[in-house]
Amino acid sequence: MNSLSLEIKARCSDPARVRDILKSRRAIFKGFDHQIDTYFRVSSGRLKLREGKIENALIYYKRTDQKKSKRCDAVLQPCEKGTPLKEIFTRTLGILATVDKKREIYFIKNAKFHIDRVKKLGSFIEIEVFGPAQIAAKLKKQCEFYQKVLGIRGKDLVADSYSDQLLRLETTARRLKRESKKKLLLRSAG
Repeated sequence: MNSLSLEIKARCSDPARVRDILKSRRAIFKGFDHQIDTYFRVSSGRLKLREGKIENALIYYKRTDQKKSKRCDAVLQPCEKGTPLKEIFTRTLGILATVDKKREIYFIKNAKFHIDRVKKLGSFIEIEVFGPAQIAAKLKKQCEFYQKVLGIRGKDLVADSYSDQLLRLETTARRLKRESKKKLLLRSAG
């Protein structure tokens, strides 16, 4: 039987409120995890090595970048802390981006919730629902139900990954630095 994962990611201005809602719904708290996700350069999809206290895995996934609930096709291989995989993939593929986040992990049945604090990006909430591919429509409704329960507004939804957001941030910073240098040169020449 094929398994399916649907996800929603959104900016979260009030993590304490989300936490309280999850607790009121008797979500099971798995713990706090400080995770470093290293994304490697690949020709399609995304490949990352997750290193944390709770979750450690090599994850390859493909997902459309859209703000509403989205299907995620992933292959996840748990691995031990200190695995040489990071060095191997760094040497063979190169690092695309590194995401440093503090994550709270909660579960309600087949739904997983992450309250994330991502270095340089801020706070986010992620909802992931899992189940057989045959019930995709039901999973989509479940994902959207939790979106409403947690008060996630459409304007707060995020289409892409943390790595994409960090890469955009770095590109903008480099552009602004070039423009600033150019203005200084123009001032000193004039």
